Amino acid sequence: MDCSIKSLYFCVEDMDRAINFYENLLEQEVAIRDDIYSVFDVNGFRLGLFAYQKMNEQHTFGSNCLPSLEVNSLNILKSKLSKLEIVFPLTQIGSNWVAEFKDSEGNHIEITTPVKDHK
Repeated sequence: MDCSIKSLYFCVEDMDRAINFYENLLEQEVAIRDDIYSVFDVNGFRLGLFAYQKMNEQHTFGSNCLPSLEVNSLNILKSKLSKLEIVFPLTQIGSNWVAEFKDSEGNHIEITTPVKDHK
């Protein structure tokens, strides 16, 4: 089977709040703004925000699926973490620095960067 993953979405309760959170986190504007489904283009990957309540769906928030963002340096990672609610502290795991934070809707997100000069 030849397949690829090109998108994922987060369920959100407040679209404006979630868009603001991800615009600040990703340092870019939302590409498609909509009351039900908004989209960020992250280097060709579609990151969606889905207002599930407007479609009468039920969802559980938390850490049942853990998307992972990678940044270019430990300094950038630490700068991002300083503004976020941390749920797993910055830790070196193998050849990466790893931390986990909570977004504006309660979803857990991992953020990583490679350890420089890892042996």
